[in-house]
This record gives sequence, structure tokens and C-alpha cells, in this order.
Amino acid sequence: MNLRRYNIYFHTHTISGIFICAILFVIFFAGSYSFFKKDITAWQSGTTSKGKENVKVNYRKLIDSLDQKYNMQGRDLSIYFQEQSLNTYVDMSVTKDSTLAPKKKKHQLKNKERGGGRGRRREGDAQYFKYNVIKGADTSSYDKSYDMGEFLYRLHFLAQLNAVPIHLGAPFGYLLAGLVAFVFLFALITGLLLHWDKIVSNFFVFRPWSKAKTVWTDSHTALGIIGFPYQFIYALTGIILIFNTAIIAPFNYLYYKGKPGAIYKDLDYTDSREYNYGYSKINKKVDITAYVEHTRNLWHNGFIQRVMIKNYGDTAMHIVVEGSANKKDNFSGTGRIIYNIQHNKVVYHKSPLTDVTYIDRIRSLIYRLHFGNYGGYGLKILYFILGMMGCVVIISGILIWLVGREKNTIPVHKRKFNFWLANIFIAGCMTMFPVTSLTFIAVKIHGATTREFTFHFYFYGWLLLSIFYIIRKNLRTTTRETILLGSVLSLLIPVANGICSGNWIWKTYASGATDILIFDLFSITIAAVGLYSFYKIQQRDKQKIALHALKTR
Repeated sequence: MNLRRYNIYFHTHTISGIFICAILFVIFFAGSYSFFKKDITAWQSGTTSKGKENVKVNYRKLIDSLDQKYNMQGRDLSIYFQEQSLNTYVDMSVTKDSTLAPKKKKHQLKNKERGGGRGRRREGDAQYFKYNVIKGADTSSYDKSYDMGEFLYRLHFLAQLNAVPIHLGAPFGYLLAGLVAFVFLFALITGLLLHWDKIVSNFFVFRPWSKAKTVWTDSHTALGIIGFPYQFIYALTGIILIFNTAIIAPFNYLYYKGKPGAIYKDLDYTDSREYNYGYSKINKKVDITAYVEHTRNLWHNGFIQRVMIKNYGDTAMHIVVEGSANKKDNFSGTGRIIYNIQHNKVVYHKSPLTDVTYIDRIRSLIYRLHFGNYGGYGLKILYFILGMMGCVVIISGILIWLVGREKNTIPVHKRKFNFWLANIFIAGCMTMFPVTSLTFIAVKIHGATTREFTFHFYFYGWLLLSIFYIIRKNLRTTTRETILLGSVLSLLIPVANGICSGNWIWKTYASGATDILIFDLFSITIAAVGLYSFYKIQQRDKQKIALHALKTR
């Protein structure tokens, strides 16, 4: 490679990497934990889903409980399901019956009421909440049923930053996550081109007893090459999933004349049909469970992803069921069936077994590759390891950047700026480990947690610990102590679970509560790896001190 190309790749890789490194670390760290989202939810609630996979939603009980608090006549209800989870999310609209809808006051017409669900804006008495299949009537609000699984999952695409009042075609958090994913893809490609000529020889080079820059460069190169396919997939699928609005917008204006939702209708993202309210009550009992089970059997025990009830209690009532095929039958098949309740007939049916389109295959491939939900715990563990390797690559990249600029030829004020920038980045990144472990313990001790408690404890704790290490101005101490502190706290996570819930490891193993057991064992494994890493760092420092003492004699 000629020198000009090398310099172009080197500088573009370095600049793009340093701009996004801290945010990218947050995305990778939180995203790695998110592979165990359902296990974290089971661990925090103390309710296992293992052995209860066949428990079905009692739709009659759900609607009756809602009808007691809200008049369900004329409402739309959407129920979202998660694989291997007892929790569903329920989205209930306001009634379409103008004779039942409460009149809006003047201040309500000017300011829409903010709902509790994922930043959605809602009018009137529309609701969004989590519904537990076992607990049944527990219709806790989204805020009150918030858990660490949901928190870390949403943190990995910066959803919490959507509160920032900046909206450029998308909420600020989503926009920032999409931009970071795009720059990350650029950094990956330039990094690969940078090492292309020596990609094989550099891969097998690791000099742990050499100077600091050499150690970090070797680890950055080796781990970067190993994790490149994984990181490339995540950068690409992340751009598509988060940044899809910006990607699709030009095509929408070019081919659909800017009509909202038109392109999504052709892409078959969701049911776009209109169901006009008939102002006439239906004169028969509706067994929603029968329709859902009929669909499940029709699709050979496929997974039901969403059940939508349109115009409840009206002659224009429809039930829309969406889902995917069993992975053994079809890896990428998605389907939808629509029932007209008044006439008891199917008005639309797209089978996930036989009617699979090119769009279905691409969309399913993107989702499955990104979320890693096409395998068992072995795949989750592999994805977690690769995600943490990405975190190591980011930290080593920061340190390479800093050490490479600690030269006498660089002015003192620039070296001070470089150090403070690296100091802030390292402190902010490395403190995520102990803060995350401590928050797991805190939510377990606190019991019934809310979104407000989780936000305050995690973000204020993260800020205070980051400031503490920034003030100390010692990168080596920051790295060592955060690894030790995070490891010790991770080791206490199963202890907190046993004391607060009685779910000791031997009890969850005996009862077959695999999801709760997995997260406890997962925490112990992380602690063991962290403690071993701390021990090796200490050993290396002692050997360096001994070598230095010999040289000075």
C-alpha cells in the first residue's frame, strides 16, 4: 500500500473512531446485556417463564378488567407478544364512538397528553401498559413495570435521549444512534483497508510484555479482525433498523409523492386498512381466544407476534393476527390474517408458510441477525462475547490514540487536551460496568421499581462515578478499579437475588427456572472473568516494576 492511501485510511479511521467511541461503547455494552433481556426480566420479577410456555393470554379476562375501568366499546386494542416471555405489551386507543368519548377541554386541545409508553403521545384515556400472562389482571402502567432488561435494551439505541427537544425527522436519541452506526460502519471499512496488507501477519502478533502502545495496538488489531464480521453485521443492521426513516424518505418523495405511510404499505410493515366504526353494537359473544388458536394451528404452531382488535363491540369489529412461522418450517416467513367478526369469515390471509415474499426474507434476516433470536443460549453467549470484544477494541483504540500523541513534538496544550479527552472517555466507558452491576442489586433490593427510580439511580450513579475518576486523572487506576469493583458487584447479584427473592441458585436449578438461573450464572461468570483480568493486570504491573528495578541497578 502506498503512503498516501495509508495516511488517508489511517486518519479517517482514527478521526471517525474517536468521534463516536464513547457512545459506541455504551451501545455495545448495553446491547450485549440486552441479549439476555427476557432472562433479566424474569430475574428481576422473580417469575420464570420456563415450563409455562403454553400458558395463553386470557383475552376475556383482560378485556373484562379493562372494561371495568374504561368502557371498551369502539376501542382498538393491540397486544404485542415476546418469545419465551410471560409479559405482553398492550396498546389501547381512545374510543371511536363520539357518543361515548369525553369532550376535550380547551387545554387538552392545545396540549396532547403524554402517555407512559415509550415516548408516545396520547390523547384522552388511551393507555399503554405491560400485561403479565400469569398475573392476569395486573395492568401495570409502562412506567411502573419498567425493569433493567427494558432499560438496557432501550439504552443500546439511546432511546432515553429522545427527551432532548431536538427532532430532525426522528427523535434525537434514535437519530444519534443511527448516525453513530453509520460512522461506525465507515470506521470498520477504513480499519480493514488500513490493515489489509498485513491482515494475516498482524493477526498472529501479540506482545504482552512490550510497551503500552504495542500491547494496545496488538489487541486492537487482533480483536478487531476477529470481531469484524459481527461488528459489520451490527453496524449495517443497526443503520437499517434505527435509520430506516431517513433511508426510506427520499424514495417516499420520489415514488410516492411524499404520501405518509404509502411506502410502508407496499413494504407490508403493518396492516394499513381502515376499519370504519359502524355505531351498531354486535349482538353476539366474541371468543377472541378461538380466533387466535385457529390461526396458531393454521400456521403449524407459529409464533403469534401481535393481536389487534379493531372497533371492539361494534358490527365493524375485526381481529387482525400477525405472526411468524415456526423456525423449523420457515426461517423468514411472516403472516397476517384478518377476521370479520360479524360475518365470521376470513377477509384476508397471508400465510407465513407459503406466501413468503422477498421483502419478508430481507426483513426477517435483518431482525434475526441483529437480535440473535434464531438460536438458543449458546448463540446469546457468543454474541455477548463478541459484543464485549467490541468494547475492548474501543478502549484499546482510545489508548492507542492517546499514546500515539504523547510526543515531545506535540505542543503541551494539545497533549493536555488529548489526555483530558481520553480521561473523560475512559472514565465514562469503564464506569458503566460497576454502575450496571450496582443497579441490578439496587432494583432487587428496592423491589417494585419504576422507570424514574431506574433512571435516577443509574444515570446519577454513572455521572458521580465518572466525575470521581475524571478528577483522579489516572487511566490505569480507572481501568483497574472499575474492573475490580464491577466484578465484585457482579458476584453479589446472585446473593441479592437469593436474599431478596429466595431464588438461590440451587433452588432455581431444582425448580427448572432456567431463565433466572442463567442470569445468576451469567453474573458469576462475568465476575470471574473480571477478577481474573484484574489479577493478570496486577501481575503484569509487578513484573514491570521488577524489570524496571533491575535496569536501574
